[in-house]
Amino acid sequence: MNFSLFDIFWIVLLIMSLWPFFKHKSVENQRLKAIKNIENKRKSRVITMIHRQEIINIAGLTLSRFINIEDAEHVLRAIRLTPDDMPIDILLHTPGGLVLASEQIALALKRHPAKVTVFIPHYAMSGDTMIALAADEIVMDPNAVVGPIDPQLGEYPAVSILKTIKRKEINEIDDRTLIPADIAEKAVQQVKEFIIELLAETIEPDKAERLAEELTSGKWTHDYPITCNQLQQMGVNVSCEFPKEIHQLMELYPQPNQRRPSVQYIPLPYQGNLPD
Repeated sequence: MNFSLFDIFWIVLLIMSLWPFFKHKSVENQRLKAIKNIENKRKSRVITMIHRQEIINIAGLTLSRFINIEDAEHVLRAIRLTPDDMPIDILLHTPGGLVLASEQIALALKRHPAKVTVFIPHYAMSGDTMIALAADEIVMDPNAVVGPIDPQLGEYPAVSILKTIKRKEINEIDDRTLIPADIAEKAVQQVKEFIIELLAETIEPDKAERLAEELTSGKWTHDYPITCNQLQQMGVNVSCEFPKEIHQLMELYPQPNQRRPSVQYIPLPYQGNLPD
């Protein structure tokens, strides 16, 4: 069969158009295989919740995601499909998201009869921290962090709205400011009570209340990094001994390629002398 230059052009164009799709499917299969290997080793159900930019279709479009109701539905479905006597291992890597979705996931994990372990390879902020506190054990990379759980109303922290109100006389504040302040007060109290409920069975009531106060009171900015050692000092059951296979799984969730890599290194483990 003879191909003209025009035919070759269209064949090459078709291959280039479909290549991202096949590459994505290949990575997806590698992820499932890695998850299955971890499940076989730990005799558990592995659930991953990873939010980052990722190529999602053959057009090469990217999407940055946060915890939402759809995520909660998927996690709750996975928990329902897990026997009561089977442990759950959940891998978290997300900047947080909707309080409602985070609370649903946290409650479902808390109610699971078998052991629940949360793995945090890099960061689990805001709502992710809430989910982590629902686990029987948190396992963090020594360099990983979690974050405060103070509610945010729009672009402002709820605690900051309340502090602003307290610094003014009531007759100097208009209704459009008072109404968000009322909502902010409720939001802070609700999240604090929820954290105390999550911790009720794992640490003493007075310690649970102090921890909830520390995480929701606005003591830190919302992006403040709380390390593994800090969590241990707060009385949370957390281990800094992170398994290698979880890091290997994370390698299968890369950011989309950029024109010039912002971080570059030889991707080999070094032991003793440098390789030739």
